[in-house]
Amino acid sequence: MIHMQASDPRLEQLLEWLRHELRLAVLRVAPASADASFRRYFRLWCADGATRIVMDAPPDKEPIGPYLKVAGLLERCEVHVPRVEASDARSGFVLLEDLGSSPYLSQLRSGGDADALYDDALEALLRIQINGRDGARELPPYDRAALSREMALMPEWFCARHLGLELEARDTELLEATFEFIIAEALAQPTVFVHRDFHSRNLMLLERRNPGVIDFQDALAGPCGYDLVSLLKDCYIDWPRARVEVWVRGYRERLIAAGGDGGGNEPRFLRWFDLIGLQRHIKVLGIFARLWYRDGKSGYLGDLPRTLEYVRDTAHRYEPLGEFARWVESRLVPELAAANARAVRR
Repeated sequence: MIHMQASDPRLEQLLEWLRHELRLAVLRVAPASADASFRRYFRLWCADGATRIVMDAPPDKEPIGPYLKVAGLLERCEVHVPRVEASDARSGFVLLEDLGSSPYLSQLRSGGDADALYDDALEALLRIQINGRDGARELPPYDRAALSREMALMPEWFCARHLGLELEARDTELLEATFEFIIAEALAQPTVFVHRDFHSRNLMLLERRNPGVIDFQDALAGPCGYDLVSLLKDCYIDWPRARVEVWVRGYRERLIAAGGDGGGNEPRFLRWFDLIGLQRHIKVLGIFARLWYRDGKSGYLGDLPRTLEYVRDTAHRYEPLGEFARWVESRLVPELAAANARAVRR
């Protein structure tokens, strides 16, 4: 049975598209997943016995063109992305293959075999980076402007808004110098096809052609360590450093065997991994805080401590980041628990 709020004209329009444009007999509709954007996903139970996913992406906020383009590029890489059955760019609707409801995250949290799961995920990543060489040339660049714009979210939304810090001129100067160092390190890495959110919430456990890969529409051509660190230093689940390094070494060996650039030696490849991870986690601190204060989504606040710990740990590992590491330790770490408690009480 289809339950629909009278105040949801987008859903009503979507159902009209399914019924009248696609002639699809829909028996039941239910929300399929939450999203950190304006997109919504619904699962459809259809009269033909199949389930499908339909994406609702308001065209003025989340145009579907990038999604459709990247889906095609990833299919060429032999990566299992949802098959597109139909789309309407004007309305912002996409009918998709249903990749199920078992994300890696739930499997990992319930004691699934992490080595086996990550083995499949790393194989998919290898296909993206090796088979996606031509496709990467069709993507926008993960350039200085993008890297800088993302990190700027941290002082605005995490430091000032969430922690309530008043950043002085010397704080701003330190952050600017740190961000410049991180950007230079990022741009020195080999450029590959970057999914940009290759982590446990966006990898679906499947019996065949595991994993299913979703949420790839923001792909760029950028640093080779980015997706690897998104997976192995995941903002939603963490692993001991020693285990992470074993996975990183194993991926580097696969990459070299497939003709990719392994950085010449293990320490350099690990440096690529860590420092682009620092860029990502600085960005994510800002995004998670913004999701609460701007968008009213509180579910990400609980992941801030893990994300900040990644920043703290990486900063302490690299000598040029010493001053930044001390700043994080003295200014950010002591304030987070109280800030999260204030946010929950709002």
